[in-house]
Amino acid sequence: MKITDVTLQGYAWPRAKPIRNGKYTYTTVGLNLIHVHTDEGITGVGWGGGPAFGRPAELTQAFVDHFKPALVGEDPLCYRRLWHRMWEPKIVGRRGMSTQTISAIDIALWDLAGKALGQPIYKLLGAYTDRVPAYIAGGYYEEGKGLKELAEEMETNLELNAKAIKIKIGGAPIREDVERVRVVRETIGPDVHLLVDANNAYTAYQAIDVARKLEPYDIFWFEEPVAPDDYRGHAQVTRATSIPVATGENEYTRYGFRDLIAHEAAHILNPDAQILGGITEFMHVASLAAAHDLQIAPHGAQEVHIHLITAISNGLILEVYRETVDPLRSQIFKERLALDEDGYVVAPDRPGLGVEPNYDLLQQYRVA
Repeated sequence: MKITDVTLQGYAWPRAKPIRNGKYTYTTVGLNLIHVHTDEGITGVGWGGGPAFGRPAELTQAFVDHFKPALVGEDPLCYRRLWHRMWEPKIVGRRGMSTQTISAIDIALWDLAGKALGQPIYKLLGAYTDRVPAYIAGGYYEEGKGLKELAEEMETNLELNAKAIKIKIGGAPIREDVERVRVVRETIGPDVHLLVDANNAYTAYQAIDVARKLEPYDIFWFEEPVAPDDYRGHAQVTRATSIPVATGENEYTRYGFRDLIAHEAAHILNPDAQILGGITEFMHVASLAAAHDLQIAPHGAQEVHIHLITAISNGLILEVYRETVDPLRSQIFKERLALDEDGYVVAPDRPGLGVEPNYDLLQQYRVA
């Protein structure tokens, strides 16, 4: 089997209301689908953040065109060799959109491999388990969304069988955020895990202040308290609070995670296969974390990460998005992952990623 082409389809759609976290405001949602085609008619599909994140479709297309000569004519199952053919730091950069494009291509290669071999990706990777606990991410700031509306969102999460919930902090004065956390804890009760995420909004001393004020509310983790490259600041926060610190969604490759670990910057790592270099590189990170007895709780894209977290021995919990984050979240793919009554998600047993994009729906939002 040989690769014959690599193509991009980009989509973007609006939100009814912008949502905001501790640092960023999102007015639209986007999706880049990368297809790896073969001479046997099998096509792998990978994806990442699209035009909605300020990434011009033309720039993503330029990266796809750059990597294509390294892929066409090659055996798609030789994923390690292909990864290293694409990742040339002197030429394409060690982070940013170039590595994110490599990530989407690598995910497509794994989807293709699963389809060619008739196996779901988590089994190709070793299948440590077939189900994992999950948390529903949300709790964003929105215009007109007060404590009452925040509590109602949490109540809906509970109706969806959530046993763990994450909300945003860092986008309001500290006293106000502490009150938001109090209301959420009161709403969900003592037995549901509560996670908070600052999205890099604080300096180290601010994060320490916030963490100490939140300790009475039994916080499962404090995510991205400071800027992603502030390893020293992360380490200061981890030593100053009893709340576990989680980070890594904005980190790249095994080398970035090596440095996070060396600085003792987090108790829990949040690698994102769509960011750090794809599934191939994610597995390097998971092994590195395992060697240091650190747990993995991947960030984003539940359809991809359900396969990765179930494949490793140090997987902790899966992030799940619903329509509060993306209005089309339940419609993008023909298949949908849902929490069971125990708050777990079961890995799909279909070949590859086990999901198919809903192209009929997406077509009206196509921009590339």
